Amino acid sequence: MNKKLCNIFGFNSDFKGRIFRDYDELLKKVSLCKRNGLKVVLTSGTFDLFHVGHSRYLEAAKKHGDVLLVGVDNDEKVRNKKGPHRPIVSEDERMEILCHSRYVDMVFLKQAKEAKWFFIKTVQPDVLITTKRIYDKGDLVGLDEYCGEIKLLESQATTSTTAKIRRILISPAEEIKTKLREAVEDVCSFLDNLTRVGG
Repeated sequence: MNKKLCNIFGFNSDFKGRIFRDYDELLKKVSLCKRNGLKVVLTSGTFDLFHVGHSRYLEAAKKHGDVLLVGVDNDEKVRNKKGPHRPIVSEDERMEILCHSRYVDMVFLKQAKEAKWFFIKTVQPDVLITTKRIYDKGDLVGLDEYCGEIKLLESQATTSTTAKIRRILISPAEEIKTKLREAVEDVCSFLDNLTRVGG
């Protein structure tokens, strides 16, 4: 194996060799992979509060080629898409978590100000992996000229990060609501008894 590729395929997480923030550096590595006959698979996402659906998705994506490159939305881009309280996990942590996945070979931080599809157009992967909810048929026709092929994956879990966050927020709220209801009932019962005794 080419020594310059060892850091992305090695046993260690090697964040320095696998995380990219600069297109020139990324394209050097992607070109090296392609010159060595490796099929480059590209996918993107937020990967906030990493869960089993993310892991299954990455495993399914990796089956379509030799090298899996994952684009990660930076914090600003996530806030623009999902609101001011997201992401829960910072961009640096999300990229590091992905490097710990056995399926991910390279991670690239996508900026909020990038033009639409800039990452895909720049990398021109052999295979683009996405889901049906990300791109419509018109988008897929437009993307086709930048990718060797496009594969649509089904959702890999019945959960989502948004659903998990909602559950985290709602469960304590429901518990507080129940305790508050019980406290009000106790106070009403006490006042009712006090009225009967005094009446």
